[in-house]
Amino acid sequence: MQVSPRQLDEQAAIAKALSEMGFVLPGSLTERRFTCTHAGCHCHADPPVLHGPYTQWSRKVGGKTTSCTLSPEQVADYGPWFDNERRLRSLVRQLERLSLSIVEADPRTPRRR
Repeated sequence: MQVSPRQLDEQAAIAKALSEMGFVLPGSLTERRFTCTHAGCHCHADPPVLHGPYTQWSRKVGGKTTSCTLSPEQVADYGPWFDNERRLRSLVRQLERLSLSIVEADPRTPRRR
């Protein structure tokens, strides 16, 4: 197996970024505004003044989408964890691409015809 110094440096940089990462949360945050069922409420006025914003966290659990509403304090606390999850996926893709490039450059790997 031939791994170049550049590839080792790139792998070390990815590993360092992973080691510095904090908690991660899957899914997405969405701000929503709603109307209610009370006929005289300001959300039914012209123009309507909707209730909210409410922040919803949606994610897949067992193949089904589940959502819950987060408080503003929770959004402030956990918001960076969603950013970390996107960063984690990006770093994993980089590591996969790097690993694939090493295997593809290996002369022992059979070539397709």
